[in-house]
Amino acid sequence: MISPLASASPVIRLSRTDNVGVARADIAPGQGLSEADVTARQAIPRGHKVALADIARGDAVLKYGQPIGVASAPVRAGEHVHLHNVAMHDGLRRGDCGSLPPPGPAPGAAERRTFSGYLRPDGRVGTRNYIAIISSVNCSATVARNIAERFARDGGLHGRAYIDGVVPLTHGGGCAINTQGEGYRLLTRTLQGYARNPNVGGVLMLGLGCETNQIQRIVEEYGLKEGPALRTLTIQNAGGTRKSIEAGCEAIAEMLDEVDGCRRSVQPLSHIRVGLQCGGSDGYSGISANPALGCAMDLLVAQGGTAVLSETPEIYGAEHLLTRRAVSPEVANKLLQRIDWWLDYTARNGAEMNNNPSHGNKEGGLTTILEKSLGAVAKGGSTALRAVYEYAERIDASGLVFMDTPGYDPVSVTGQVAGGCNLICFTTGRGSVSGFKPAPCIKIATNSQMYQHMSEDMDIDCGTIITGQQSVQGAGAEIFERIVAVASGEKTRSEVYDYGDNEFVPWQLGAIT
Repeated sequence: MISPLASASPVIRLSRTDNVGVARADIAPGQGLSEADVTARQAIPRGHKVALADIARGDAVLKYGQPIGVASAPVRAGEHVHLHNVAMHDGLRRGDCGSLPPPGPAPGAAERRTFSGYLRPDGRVGTRNYIAIISSVNCSATVARNIAERFARDGGLHGRAYIDGVVPLTHGGGCAINTQGEGYRLLTRTLQGYARNPNVGGVLMLGLGCETNQIQRIVEEYGLKEGPALRTLTIQNAGGTRKSIEAGCEAIAEMLDEVDGCRRSVQPLSHIRVGLQCGGSDGYSGISANPALGCAMDLLVAQGGTAVLSETPEIYGAEHLLTRRAVSPEVANKLLQRIDWWLDYTARNGAEMNNNPSHGNKEGGLTTILEKSLGAVAKGGSTALRAVYEYAERIDASGLVFMDTPGYDPVSVTGQVAGGCNLICFTTGRGSVSGFKPAPCIKIATNSQMYQHMSEDMDIDCGTIITGQQSVQGAGAEIFERIVAVASGEKTRSEVYDYGDNEFVPWQLGAIT
């Protein structure tokens, strides 16, 4: 790799072998590109690609030193390279396995960092202290929301400075599903995972009563124990909507002393588990915010923390960059097996993996899933891949791990939080306004224009990497310090505006009957 900041060139060339560059800003026709004596033949929007050499039809288009597609038509140096002249075929993918050299030594005791977190009875540590109302079925969603709204409206948390809020976790499923099927297992695993997330100090599990997804079965199957901080309630047994709202408020009121009694204490950073996300990506994502977040994750992993890379369709085509780093052939093969599952899943549903780049991704300059994936993998940093988990499985390994999730951000984050993530880092080039209660979410902008335009929603500007004001490593150190601060209680932008009640979206699989 070469430094994209080595000059003030209008384009960023990420590898000496690349035959395309990325426009730092809008490029006008006739503008010199300071790369290989190339002149722009047409307008190139910022974040989009321009050919730095002639590319024959069928030849690979190279970015990051890797193929991101093939030319579907002859491309002349200086021309815009995008959907109109780039195609993808599966032969470009690579899946070779291998491993990294052993990781370097862990930092010594004097270098160890700490944060201020909530220690839970099971030994895990939260970055927040919420009470969660977990609905078993869509039929209990209205009551769950009303309990939370009434509690907030009537000042139920007045004087409870150590409780971050009461959050209703509602969804659109829970009935008309096969209890022996994969969809049911995913849903129940997700619900119990939220009940056990270290950011949750108290839980009210709320059902209708007659649904397929029975609360008592979840409690028994996953070993949840009812007590002062975990209560269950069904609407039919309580006597209807009004009585259920009253009973729910009463149940939460009875757990306030215990939840509010928990205090932050000094904890090692090894207790931080960060879910890594990128949404609304653009042509800068893999150049600025994603690699900077990867540097931050290397710093966190060195402290014994955990970085959780996900969104399986968005590492498709870049999986070799992870399998090479797997600690064992078993870990590498498990990742490849999940990708094979996705190839079969998309084929059965009349889709293809290259459908993944969204409208906004393409508007931002991303052309194929290979290009998006190569940039997305950078979020994970450079350390060894230590484990691969299925959706919403409990994460019990430290270091860089992978969780199989869809690329759709709310569904993906839901799986990560169910697995135990207590903080989310979300890179975006087009903009995002999501929050993910009970986990705080740090929003990281890939470009300064969007950061300034949506400054009320963004936490960190990595566009400074594109302009040359900051290095990737410098931005990574800034992200790392923000993670420590947010984990210790500093509010993110989404928390300032109290966003995040609507992003609980369990992955739905299987027939609804």
